[in-house]
Amino acid sequence: MKVFQVNGETLALALYSDVTNAKELQDSMQAGTLEPEVAFLNASLIPDVFPLLAAAHKTIVAKSRESLTTRTLHSELVYNYSGSKHITESLKRCGISESSSYVLAARFNASPDEMKGVEKLINGKQIDLEELGVRADQAQILKQYKISSVELRVSSLADAITSRIAARDAL
Repeated sequence: MKVFQVNGETLALALYSDVTNAKELQDSMQAGTLEPEVAFLNASLIPDVFPLLAAAHKTIVAKSRESLTTRTLHSELVYNYSGSKHITESLKRCGISESSSYVLAARFNASPDEMKGVEKLINGKQIDLEELGVRADQAQILKQYKISSVELRVSSLADAITSRIAARDAL
């Protein structure tokens, strides 16, 4: 687990592989019964922490303006990471599915006890965040974010995603 400062708040991230209970987690999230509340993201679509921190910044700004697009702060993080303006599609693409085995858990302003609670929710092996770059599904990321090879000659994959996250509302 690693904690990042984002716009005056904290975002705790924990990466898991070999997750076996993704369907249970997804069902709990959709029912709103997940305790503690947490965002579960499809980690194969995250090549680096930086784009996720950009999405977290947008989420915190939306919260401060009382203008969340989704029902919760944590679903807003998944929505903002997706780059799409369609909520359902965003949550399906970037959130976990019942077959997910590689998951990134994110929680805003988490206490150590809350992160232990998150750890107990997940049946999987916690791994280092550095694995994101190694395990990212580049082909899927390129397809989802419509990133061209020309763009990658002048920019990194993480920077291309971050640009889309930042510019989504302006397009």
